[in-house]
Amino acid sequence: MRRHETLFAGAIFAIVAISGQAAAQVTSATVNGGRVEGLASSGIGVFKGIPFSAPPVGDKRWKMPQPVVPWTGVKKVDAFAPGCMQQGLLPGPGPAGRHSEDCLYLNVWTPATSASEKLPVMVWIYGGGFALGETSTPLYDGANIAKKGVVLVSVAYRVGPFGFLAHPELSKESRKGSGSYGIGDQIAGLRWVKANIAQFGGDPGNVTIFGESAGGISVSMLAASPAAKGLFQKAISESGGSFAPLRTADEGLPSVPTLKTAEAVGQRFFAAIGAADLKAARALPAEKILAGPGTAMVNGQFWPVADGEIIVGDQYELYSQGKFNDTPILIGTNADEGRLFLALAGPRGGGRGGDSVAAFTQQARVGFGDKADVIIAAYTSTPDDAAKAIKNLFRDGAFAWPTWAWAGLQAKKGKGKVYVYHFENRGSSQPDGATHADEIAYVFGNLDAPLLGPPPVRTAADRTLSEQFMSYWTNFAKTGDPNGPALPVWPAFTTAKPQVMNLAPAKALDEHPNLRQIKALDEYFEWRRARAKSGQ
Repeated sequence: MRRHETLFAGAIFAIVAISGQAAAQVTSATVNGGRVEGLASSGIGVFKGIPFSAPPVGDKRWKMPQPVVPWTGVKKVDAFAPGCMQQGLLPGPGPAGRHSEDCLYLNVWTPATSASEKLPVMVWIYGGGFALGETSTPLYDGANIAKKGVVLVSVAYRVGPFGFLAHPELSKESRKGSGSYGIGDQIAGLRWVKANIAQFGGDPGNVTIFGESAGGISVSMLAASPAAKGLFQKAISESGGSFAPLRTADEGLPSVPTLKTAEAVGQRFFAAIGAADLKAARALPAEKILAGPGTAMVNGQFWPVADGEIIVGDQYELYSQGKFNDTPILIGTNADEGRLFLALAGPRGGGRGGDSVAAFTQQARVGFGDKADVIIAAYTSTPDDAAKAIKNLFRDGAFAWPTWAWAGLQAKKGKGKVYVYHFENRGSSQPDGATHADEIAYVFGNLDAPLLGPPPVRTAADRTLSEQFMSYWTNFAKTGDPNGPALPVWPAFTTAKPQVMNLAPAKALDEHPNLRQIKALDEYFEWRRARAKSGQ
């Protein structure tokens, strides 16, 4: 063969090989509604903006998600859809119309080369205090997790008043209660996964739900929701759980309100935005709703509601009675969760000075009633200012205590194994350890992506730690056990030996580092639950 013929043949072979490699990824599928076409990128099939519900607009505002509207032809799904209406703080793709009521879309990253592979599926639920959050945040890009041999799905859900407003007229309309549409969106997304994920090489019988903060709390709620039964087989919660008694007033620390409590909030909200009734409120522009009181994450007033359909009661009591979706769980918290919230709250979050502990004491007496002294003793024995007491109380009350309660109840009442982590990761820039959401970059392998500011300078040790996180999380999704080759052994948590895995440095701990404070909160929540039962 002549030299130019050899070169020509080689070029043809290279073109065919490259084309074959691109075609090898799953990049098209037929799903509920019609045909979709994504794209291939670095060995991963990527689909962005697949509709899983009808747009919740007009008379569908404040209704549970409705069936998707079919389309004709092939829908290109290669760009994120707008996020749900919110006063957004998180970085995103930044196009015009970034937020919209028409927002119920999901995204898929798959390493599959055929629809027959039956890979484990991981479904991500974002956080944001139930007031903000969107799938387009760069930190949540699923490519690196997908490269570990799983199909990654991220699901949008309504937030703020659009997702969690209850009102007597809405309850009457539905005949089932109101106020948990955002969790209903997550369930609709999981139903879509069960019906369609096999088209992307995923196994609908091996689905792991995972989320952080409000996303982790959502995972907890799904674990106790009859409406989510059978839609997932494993659960991961990062800094989230919903085990406090139902809220009936302004009790200390966030928790699920009763339907009556939430409906009263909804009535006041309608009055504040000038809506005489439900028809008038549905006719208002979305921007008018968003401008109403209590819609921002800081001091927000909208939270999933015990509506009787999605959230059917006090989750602690439901678990105690064995009424939950029993799966293996992997759950945990960070060492300094409260630092982020203290920064977001600004000067109102707690001050410094000689009377700071006295100020904290006064606030505790307002929020914690007869158990205030127990809380004060647990959090002000050594700190030199209120800021540390406030941030540690928020860390434990909002995140560490619900996680601890969940672990104990699952270990006692369930068959699925429990794995609990504590992410310390102390350093010169964070002497008290990792703050809220710090672990997300490691979990997704997106160490250079921003969240609420530019990412810190990363080291080789950070990248090694990220590989460890991704391996633990994806091993768990595959088998229900995070352990695997070349990983420090992570023991299961049991009632007889409640061990916790500190992920940085990697070491199994015989007890949780915050256990003294957590036990004080045990006493507080037990008191609140007893009061609720007695009707006080």
